[in-house]
Amino acid sequence: MTDHGSSGIVRLSTAGIPEKDRISLWREHLGHTVLRIGIEPARDAAFEACLLARSLPGLQIMAGDTSAVRITRTREFLADGNDDFVLVINRAGFVVASSRGREQALRDGDAVLMSSADVAAFDRYTSGRSLSLRIPRSILTSLALDVDDAVMNIVARDTEPLALLASYANALIEARSLQSADIRRTVVTHVHDLVALMLRPTGDTAEIARSRGLRAARLRAAKAYVAENSRRRDLSIGHVAAHLGVTPRYLQRLFEWDGTTYSAFLLSQRLARAHRMLTEPKSAESAVSAVAYDVGFGDLSYFNRCFKQHFGATPRDIRAAAGK
Repeated sequence: MTDHGSSGIVRLSTAGIPEKDRISLWREHLGHTVLRIGIEPARDAAFEACLLARSLPGLQIMAGDTSAVRITRTREFLADGNDDFVLVINRAGFVVASSRGREQALRDGDAVLMSSADVAAFDRYTSGRSLSLRIPRSILTSLALDVDDAVMNIVARDTEPLALLASYANALIEARSLQSADIRRTVVTHVHDLVALMLRPTGDTAEIARSRGLRAARLRAAKAYVAENSRRRDLSIGHVAAHLGVTPRYLQRLFEWDGTTYSAFLLSQRLARAHRMLTEPKSAESAVSAVAYDVGFGDLSYFNRCFKQHFGATPRDIRAAAGK
C-alpha cells in the first residue's frame, strides 16, 4: 500500500487490497493518522484510490485519483491545531467544496483555497483527479494580503498563475533532481510565489513573485513545450512565445536568465534525441540522415558538425559503439 523513498515521495493505492478491507485501511492510515480527515466512499460503488504525495520544506504536494467520496475535517480533527492552508485543484470530475457556510462547485481545472483550521467538506460525486498543495499559514500570510479573505473563493481555471502552478507542481511531485537542499528551497519558493500571485499579494511581494516564481514556471513550461515539439523544423521562438502568451523577447530573456539561449536549448534537445535514437537497437537500420531529419535538422552537414562538437564523436561512431 505504501512506498516511502528517500526523496520524500509516498505512494498509496487500493490496488491489490481486498475490497472489503480498502476503506478501513485507507481511513485509518491516511485519514485519521496522516491527514486527520474523515473519508466516506459512495455507497453504490467500490472504493478505489491512488495517491502520490511529496513533502518538501514548507510545502506538501498531493496528487490523487479517487472514486466518488466525501472527505471531511470535523471538529474532532481540528483539535490537532493544524491551521495550514490547502489549495485544492480539481483536475477532473465533479466536486463541491464546503466551508465557512459557503459551497463552491469546481469545474475541471478550477481551484479553491481552504483552511485546515475550519470545519470543511469536500464532496467528489464522480470519479476524478485532484492536486492539492498544503502550505503553512505563517508562510502564506507573509506573502499575500488578507489570505483569509481568499478562503473559499474560486480561482478560475484560466487564471495564468494557476495554470502555471498546476503544471509546475505536477512536475515537482515526481522529479528526481531534488537532492540538493538549495534546489528544494528554490522550487518551494517558486510554488509559494505562484500561490501568492493568485491571492492579491502585497506590493513588494507581488513584484518579487512575478520576477521569481512566475518567471521560473514560465521557463519550465517553455522548456517542456520545446522538448515535446523539438522535432518540428518550424519551431521558432515566436511559435513557442505565442503558445505561452508572451513576447519572443520576453521568452528569450527567460532563457538568458537561465544561462542559455532558446536556440542553444532547442539544439541540445534535438541532439539528445538523436543520440538516443542512434543507440536504440530498433533504429539500427535507419540512415544517419534519416535520424537527423527526424529530430528536426534540415541540413545533414550542420547536424554532423553539431553532433561531434557536442558529444566528441560522430553519429556513426556512437552507433558503432552502441552496436558493440
